[in-house]
Amino acid sequence: MSDPDVVCVTNEAETFTCNAYLVPGEVTTLVDAGAWDGVVDAVREHVDGLDRVVMTHQHGDHVAQLDAVCDAFDPDVYAYADHSCRTHAIDDGDTVQVGDEDCDVVYTPGHADDHVSFVSPTSLYSGDVVVHDDGAFDYGSFGRTDMAGQSRERLIESIRDLLDRLPEGVEHMYAGHGGVFHGDVRDVVETALERAEQHEPKYPDD
Repeated sequence: MSDPDVVCVTNEAETFTCNAYLVPGEVTTLVDAGAWDGVVDAVREHVDGLDRVVMTHQHGDHVAQLDAVCDAFDPDVYAYADHSCRTHAIDDGDTVQVGDEDCDVVYTPGHADDHVSFVSPTSLYSGDVVVHDDGAFDYGSFGRTDMAGQSRERLIESIRDLLDRLPEGVEHMYAGHGGVFHGDVRDVVETALERAEQHEPKYPDD
């Protein structure tokens, strides 16, 4: 079930960061750059070079080290929103190769206006729209929507879109926070949708 080739290169971080995933293969790819200043060295522990970076969105914990990654590896950078490092704009319905697989780009705003998810026949790189586990829920959680510019209604619509575009048999979920999940990814996403639709605060004490 597991995919041992995908490495979360921010696992050793002691500062707040997203999960940044190194996906080796025909097109060695980093999914998000993270905010940990050790990410370049962590990537170099596994590969000599980096072909591309694909961004789920540009919140600081996902993008703070992008300049450093670009300085170190000079990769192509695929992102929905503009960035000084971006070399390729991506939009809903585009296809981007990540490692050895082609991923469908699914526009999934709500947590961030520029949020996209990447869906391959086997894997979901979900950023912050859906996560397996976090401080709020242990199975099937969703991105927070209580800050300026965020929308629970739009997030719910995005999760529904993600379910519609999720192939049967996807068994790996690499989210921006929490643990990696191997198993019935659709069930995790459906659980996240059910929770989001309840419209209760994700963090009641905030």
